[in-house]
Amino acid sequence: MKFDGTDFYAALIHELKNNLGVLSMTLERIPRLGEAEHDASVDSARLLCQNVVDRLHQALLIYKAANQPIHPVLDAYSPHDLVQEIAASAKALAHGRLRVETAIAGDTPVLWFFDRDLVEMALVNAIHNALAHARSTIRIEAEMDADCLALRVRDDSPGYPEHILEGVAEGRSYAATGTGLGLQFARLIAQSHDNRGRQGELRLGNDPGAVFSLLLP
Repeated sequence: MKFDGTDFYAALIHELKNNLGVLSMTLERIPRLGEAEHDASVDSARLLCQNVVDRLHQALLIYKAANQPIHPVLDAYSPHDLVQEIAASAKALAHGRLRVETAIAGDTPVLWFFDRDLVEMALVNAIHNALAHARSTIRIEAEMDADCLALRVRDDSPGYPEHILEGVAEGRSYAATGTGLGLQFARLIAQSHDNRGRQGELRLGNDPGAVFSLLLP
């Protein structure tokens, strides 16, 4: 079987992601001892490992998207359930270091059509960013915004730097590292959701902490 460069790159990322996934599960089995130094080190290793797994998954999808568009698998899902499940993931990653809150507006629909797996990955990436920068609180929200379902992750960090806010507003490309990779990934996911010619949108803001918003038409 002939293996070209594209296949090799994708296979390498996939293999690394799987191996790190095994390492992440191993770290999860290390017990907390109630000793601040030990527990903080283990929690940091868990978070870093899961973050790298997520980044590799994003890199693989972005690499594939360079050759063909992302085709979301749309179905009807509950935004209420999604918010609660994302909050549960955030609490597990935070290990009690931060408070995780939810806020679901009264106008949030019972069901909405979107790709559950892709949207969850974008929101979990925003959670990773919030965990790295929030002082004490992360909040996951759902509401309607201009006929779109708006899913938000807020934190009480100092907020996004101005150059990142400007880059998102102007639709710039980002470096394939760190926050830039996650934002590129989230924007691709948002834009892959299309309803009657209207694309989804990624928005960032400071209010006063960082506000990550995924708008799905």
